[in-house]
Amino acid sequence: MKNWLYLTIGLFSFFALTMAQAAGNADAGKAKSASCAACHGVDGNSINPEWPKLAGQHEGYLVKQLFYFGHGERDNSTMKGMVASLSEQDFEDIAAYYASQTATIGAADPELVEFGERIYRGGNPDSGVAPCMGCHGPNGAGNPAANYPALRGQHAKYIENQMKGFASGNRVNENAKKMMQILASRMTNREIRAVASYIQGLH
Repeated sequence: MKNWLYLTIGLFSFFALTMAQAAGNADAGKAKSASCAACHGVDGNSINPEWPKLAGQHEGYLVKQLFYFGHGERDNSTMKGMVASLSEQDFEDIAAYYASQTATIGAADPELVEFGERIYRGGNPDSGVAPCMGCHGPNGAGNPAANYPALRGQHAKYIENQMKGFASGNRVNENAKKMMQILASRMTNREIRAVASYIQGLH
């Protein structure tokens, strides 16, 4: 019995140490993110609505997206070039830095906010669109354990572009059920625009 206890403690310590070693260093990431600032802002709050805010995003999600850009799962020539010379530790450090920052919150279009909130919180049962908050949370904080990204305050234009990318199949995710592709393909352009606008002001 004691042997099992010692083995369990040993394995737990090993995995804890491994995770600690793999964790990113935000201070190192700040220096490494200098080339990212031109598009995403010094603190991860981009000005151009076509480019995503990275501030406050979950570290694991950011690392995965950097990996996707580097290996072609996400097709973006600019990002592929940016990450080409980065190591996995660089990914971790940059992600840790942006995760430690605070996202700025925008404002929803008053004409779309009510409709957007209805879709975000209740979905559309008639077309089989599930509520966005089921994965991304009532306040858009996401779910880091499941690697569902935080959405709160994200640019409406960026969200709209990504949703349309999912709907057309131009953007994919690793989920075996292709959840985002299916849901986005069931949404109308008005629903996508309204949800994106609502998310921009969500906090």
